[in-house]
Amino acid sequence: MTQSDSIALTPVSPGRWTTFAGPGWQNPGGGLWGGYAIGLFIKVLEAEPEAVGEALSLTLTYAAALPPGQVDIRTRRLRQGGSIGVWEVELLAAGSDQVGVHGMVTMAKRPETPAFAFATMPDAPSPESLPSPEHPGTPLHYGAQAFERRGQDIFPPQVSGDSRSLVWVRSRRAPWDKALLGMVTDNSAPRAMYALGRTINNTTLSLTVYLHATTEELAQVGDDFILVECEGRVGAGGASDERSSYWSRDGKLLATSEQLCWYRPVQRRSPE
Repeated sequence: MTQSDSIALTPVSPGRWTTFAGPGWQNPGGGLWGGYAIGLFIKVLEAEPEAVGEALSLTLTYAAALPPGQVDIRTRRLRQGGSIGVWEVELLAAGSDQVGVHGMVTMAKRPETPAFAFATMPDAPSPESLPSPEHPGTPLHYGAQAFERRGQDIFPPQVSGDSRSLVWVRSRRAPWDKALLGMVTDNSAPRAMYALGRTINNTTLSLTVYLHATTEELAQVGDDFILVECEGRVGAGGASDERSSYWSRDGKLLATSEQLCWYRPVQRRSPE
C-alpha cells in the first residue's frame, strides 16, 4: 500500500483530529475526491473513543473543495441512546476556520432482529465475462486507480435516454470494509453526462449513504466484486439527482445512496 491508500489519524484533543491527505486523493478538479471524505468520516468515528457501534448512515454536504495536505477534523456527539448515536463531523483545511465538508453520521449497535428484503438484485453478466479498462476516466482520479470496474459502459458516457448503468466493482487495494464501501458510493460517472455529454462541469453538493451490511457481512464479501446499480432521475436549474444500490455477488443489498450534484455548462474559450 502507498501513503494514499491508508488514512492515518492523529488525535489532537477531545473531538479534534488531524490527518494528511496526499495528492493521490485528488480528483481532476484539484480538490480532494468526495469519496475520501466519506471514508475519513467512517474512520474517525471508528477511532473516536466515545462512539458506540458502527456507521449506519451518513449525510455529507460538500461546502467547499478541500486541497491536498493536512486536514483538520472536528467530531461532536449530538446524542447517544441505548443503540443509536448521532454525530456531527466537519473537515477543514489546516489553519482555516471555513468548513469544507460537513456531515451527520448515525452510529448503531445492530441488534438481532428478523431480516426481510423487498428489493432484488438486477440481472447482470458475471464480472469475469466483462472487460476491465485500465483506468476508466483519468489516472488522476483516486477512484479510478483504487477500484477495478467491469461493465459494458464506456467513459465518458454516451448521451442517451437512459441513465441506468450496471457495473461490477472491487477494490484493487484491500478487502471491503465500511470505509471502502462508503468511498465507492462516490465513484460513478455523473448522470447529467448521460443527458448532456461532456458539455458540463459537475460537482457533488450532498451525498447520503445507508450502510445496510454489517462489518461481519462485509468481511464475508472479502475482496470480491460488488454490483453497482446507478441511475439519474431529473436535472434542472443546475441541480441533478441520482441514486445507487450496491449488491454482493450472492444478491445481498450492501448499501444504497442518494446524491445531489451541481452542474454547469463548460465555458468554451473563443478562438483569438
